[in-house]
Amino acid sequence: MKPRIPWRKRLLVRLLFTSVLIALCSVAATAWLAVTTTTSALEEEQGQDLAADNKILAELSGYAADHPDWAGVQHTVRALAAKTGRRIALTTADRTLIADSASHDTPLPPRSAATVDPLHTDTYTEFGAQLSGIDPRAVGPFRLTAAERSELDLVAQKQKSCFDRFSAATSVQHTPSGRPYLVVDDGTDTSYYYKYGCGDLLVTGATGRNSVLDVPTRTETRALTALTGLARPCLRAKDMDLGGKLSLTYDTTGRNPVSGGFLVTRKDVRRSMDQIAKNCVLDARRTQLEPYVAPAAELFLGIGDQTAPRFDMSPANKARIVGAAGLVLAVTVAVTAVVAMRLVRPLRALTAAAQQPPELHVRAPVRTRDETGLLAEAFNDLTERRERLEEQRKAMVSDIAHELRSPLTNIRGWLEVTRDGLVDPDPALLGSLHEEALVLQRIIDDLQDLAAADAGTLRVHREPVRAADLIEQAAAAHRVAADAAGVTLLTDTDGTAWLDADPVRMRQALGNLVSNAIRHTPADGTVTLSARHDGDDVVLTVTDTGPGIAADDLPHVFERFWRAEKSRSRRTGGSGLGLPIVRHLLAAHDGTAEARSEPGKGAEFTLRLPSAPAPADVS
Repeated sequence: MKPRIPWRKRLLVRLLFTSVLIALCSVAATAWLAVTTTTSALEEEQGQDLAADNKILAELSGYAADHPDWAGVQHTVRALAAKTGRRIALTTADRTLIADSASHDTPLPPRSAATVDPLHTDTYTEFGAQLSGIDPRAVGPFRLTAAERSELDLVAQKQKSCFDRFSAATSVQHTPSGRPYLVVDDGTDTSYYYKYGCGDLLVTGATGRNSVLDVPTRTETRALTALTGLARPCLRAKDMDLGGKLSLTYDTTGRNPVSGGFLVTRKDVRRSMDQIAKNCVLDARRTQLEPYVAPAAELFLGIGDQTAPRFDMSPANKARIVGAAGLVLAVTVAVTAVVAMRLVRPLRALTAAAQQPPELHVRAPVRTRDETGLLAEAFNDLTERRERLEEQRKAMVSDIAHELRSPLTNIRGWLEVTRDGLVDPDPALLGSLHEEALVLQRIIDDLQDLAAADAGTLRVHREPVRAADLIEQAAAAHRVAADAAGVTLLTDTDGTAWLDADPVRMRQALGNLVSNAIRHTPADGTVTLSARHDGDDVVLTVTDTGPGIAADDLPHVFERFWRAEKSRSRRTGGSGLGLPIVRHLLAAHDGTAEARSEPGKGAEFTLRLPSAPAPADVS
C-alpha cells in the first residue's frame, strides 16, 4: 500500500501556500509603494500648486491695484490659466461672475481659494504687503506724471554717474509710483557718497540735507496733503494731533514695505509713531486709494474645467484598490495551481516508476525540458544503469562460477582417479594439480582486491619510488614468459621520474598489463614498457604489437570478467579481473588508467600518476 502524504506536506499545498504568501507580500509592497509614491507626488504637486496659486493671486492683486475696476481682466485670467494649467474664476462677494477661464456652464468649486483685495492682501503677495496689508503696487494719487518721472530719472542718472566716479556699482530702479532710486550693489550706504563726493546733489530743508530724489514732487505733495486731511480726524479722536502734515522718507533701497516706496510718518515724531497712529494712517491710505483700485473679488481655482480634487480616497476608490489586490491574488493562486499541477504530474509518474519492482525497470515518461524533465531523464538513466548492473551482476556470478568450476573440476577429477588407483600420483600430476590450485588462488586474490576496492578498504603503503625501477622490475619478472612466447620485451625509461606510491601495488598493476600484452602479442612481436615526465605527472605505458582492440570493445576493457574472446579460452585471455584491478589500484594512488588501440596496430595502456620529488639522499 502506498504511503499517504499529509496535506500539509504535499508539494501542491506547499506551492499554493508559498504563492499566496508571495502574492500577499507583493500586494502589500505594491500598496505601500503606491501610497508612498502617491503621497510624495501629491506633496510635490501640492507644493507646485501652491506656488502657482500664489503667482495667480499676486498677478490678479497687481491687476486690481493698477485698475479701478475688473472690466478688462478676462484676458489676464485666460493668460494665467493657459500658463498654469488651472481653472481661474473671479466673482463678486455674492457670486456674480466677473471672469472665468472655463466655459460658462462649468460650475464653480464649492469654496473660494482666496479674496483678491489690494487694500487687504494676505502674506503671499508682493514684498511690502506683509506689514501694511496694502499691495505696494496700489499707489493711486501718488503715481508720478510723465514729466515728473523724466525729471527724476535725469537726477537719478546724475547720481549714478557720481557713484561711478567712486567705482561704486549702482543701478537705477523704480517704485510702483514711478519714482527712481539707486541701489548700490555692494550694499554700501548711499549717504557716504553724498557726504564725500556728491554733495551738489543734496538739497537743504527743514529736516537737514537730503538727496534730491527724496524731495516730494508736486503730485506727491498734493497726495500727502489729502492723506493728512484724511488721517487727522482719526488721530484727533484718539487725542493725537499731527502738528503739521505727513511727509516722505525712504530707506537705503528707495522703497519701504509700508507704502510702496515711502514711509508715512508724523513730521515732528517721525521715529516714535506708535501703533495707534500707524493704524489711523493706514485707514486713511485705504480710504484714499479705494477709488483707484478694483473692488474686492473672490478667487476660485480648479483643475482645468474640473472642480473635484485631484486625489480622492473615496469608498469607491478603496473598493477598486481592494478589488485589484484580490484579482492579483486570485490570478497568482490560479497560475500557481496550474504550474503546480504540471510539476506534480511528472513527479507522480516518477514516484510510480520508482515504486515498481526492480526486475521491471520501468522508465518514467519525459514530457518537459525543465528541471522535472531533467529529473525524469536522470531517473531513466539510473534505471538503465541499474539494469546494466543487474545484468553485470548476473554475468559476474556466472563468470565467477565458470572461473572456479574449471580448476576445481580438474583438481577433483585427478584426485578421484588417483584415489581409485587408476593413476599414480607422479610429479607431473602433482605439478598439474598445483598449477590449478594457483589459478584458484589468483582468482580468489583478485576478487578479494576488488572487494576491498569496492568497500574502500584497499590500502596502499606509499614511499618514494623511482619509476625506472618499477619498469625494470616488471620487465624482469616477465622476461621468461616473454621469451617462451617469442615476444621481445623492451624498456624506455626516464631516470629522473619519481613517484610517491606503493611499489608492491604498482608492480601488481604493471604485471597485469605486461602479462596481458604478452598473451595478446604474437611471436616475433614486441612489448614496450616506458616511463616519462608529462608536466606534473609521470606516465607509465605498456605498448604491444598485437592485433589491437576493436573500437566497440575498447570502452569495456576495464569491466570485470570482460574479455574480447567470448569463448573464454585461457589461451587467449585470463580471468577478466586484471584490468579492473589496475584501474582500482591507480585510483587508490590518485591516478588514472586509459587504453588506446587501433585494430591491427596493437594496444597501448597508459598509467598517469602525480609525480613526486626525489628523496634528499638521492643525487
